[in-house]
Amino acid sequence: MGIEKPTVKYTQIFINNEFRNSVSGKTFASINPTNGEKICDVQEGDAADIDVAVKAAREAFKLGSPWRTMDASQRGRLLYKLADLMERDLDYLSRLETLDNGKPIVAAKFEIEAAITLVRYYAGYADKIHGKTIPMDGNFFAFTRIEPVGVCGQIIPWNYPLPMMIWKIAPALCCGNTVVLKPAEQTPLTALYCATLIKEAGFPAGVFNCVPGYGPTAGAALVRHPDVDKIAFTGSTEVGKLVQSEAGNSNLKRVTLELGGKSPIVIFNDADLDLAAGIAHESVFTNMGQCCCAATRTFVQEDIYDAFVAKSRELAAARVVGDPFDEKTINGPQVDETQFNKILNLIESGKSEGAKVEFGGERVGDKGYFVRPTVFSGVTDEMRIAKEEIFGPVQQILKFKTMEEVIERANKTAYGLGAGVVTKDFDKAMTFMQGVQSGTVWINTYDSQFGPQVPFGGYKMSGVGRENGEDGLHGYCEIKTVIAAIPQKNS
Repeated sequence: MGIEKPTVKYTQIFINNEFRNSVSGKTFASINPTNGEKICDVQEGDAADIDVAVKAAREAFKLGSPWRTMDASQRGRLLYKLADLMERDLDYLSRLETLDNGKPIVAAKFEIEAAITLVRYYAGYADKIHGKTIPMDGNFFAFTRIEPVGVCGQIIPWNYPLPMMIWKIAPALCCGNTVVLKPAEQTPLTALYCATLIKEAGFPAGVFNCVPGYGPTAGAALVRHPDVDKIAFTGSTEVGKLVQSEAGNSNLKRVTLELGGKSPIVIFNDADLDLAAGIAHESVFTNMGQCCCAATRTFVQEDIYDAFVAKSRELAAARVVGDPFDEKTINGPQVDETQFNKILNLIESGKSEGAKVEFGGERVGDKGYFVRPTVFSGVTDEMRIAKEEIFGPVQQILKFKTMEEVIERANKTAYGLGAGVVTKDFDKAMTFMQGVQSGTVWINTYDSQFGPQVPFGGYKMSGVGRENGEDGLHGYCEIKTVIAAIPQKNS
């Protein structure tokens, strides 16, 4: 008997600690990617609902409100309580995430446990955000005061629904901001359930609000709203450009963006072949390839290229594809039909442009959005699969000769989110690390930095700003400089 699928409990918009229907009365369907069938109908927020939510958040942010007068240490206690409630409901949250997103249940549980750790990390930071005294010239006393930026609009993606929600709300609430969150329309259910936990933890009304809906309506309204002080967006580079432009055109609100990638991982001749193939395999196939920093460009030095391709083919063939509620499953479905078709289209482009399919290259079954893990060899830099973000379980293996060559080719992209290198030679690792243009560089590992203490973000068109760690707080704060004249005694 498989793991029991959860009952969906909340499908309405959450504003002022209450669930309500959309102003328009419209709903949209949340689809199960395992079979393409409807899970439930969710209330569809649009500009009118965003306006109500922003007003609630603005009211909660007013000077004298319970949230603004609360001790910073008490904010931390509320976040600790939220983490405890998430831990209490870990089993239900994991099953709900798997139902709505399609990720294997084991992965869902692991990711939500990591999100709970991040809540606790920022809970401990709440009363440690402070300014400095500054010895400026003259008879003055100068200091800085760190204040919350205000009402924060947060738009999250569908690939890691609950972790991405926590990456956004935990630092924002830690600093004393209020939040209007728009979850991805493909995966709104865990965000709506977490809204009840935020209320149960004791956060005042209006501090957190959640409006499910579509990007062009609810998302755009949030970005353009003149009473929103900050936008944090995770998603595609194409949409990120629109977010930055619209935010600037409205009220020049602060913006942080975590966007796309086409990350390289470089395997040198001296690497342990089994270790290198395993690291490279996980770097691209984790989460069905639906990861912004997935290392889809695997550069392998020529002497070990053929052996590496053979190992990669074996690993892909061993990857279990199937029901995400089965604990033996490693690869579930893609999130929806749009992504499914995009991935298959790019796979066909790889075939037509001359790359060799070592394994996969097709859908699995005739129901749901399953793509067989795919390995291409003989890939060149000019092919679409080597340039475009696929966001699916597709590995491209390219050949290189020298360090200078591979650094240049690794950087020949508009993106700069992640990069990896596998070698026994520390000097090689450091040379590559320094030369590659990337927000994160992994050495003899990959995707292992998602501890709450370490900042994450990208160079170039992979984003603006950083999330997690102390650096993740900076985008949610304003620095106020205070200068006071020191009275002088008459001589």
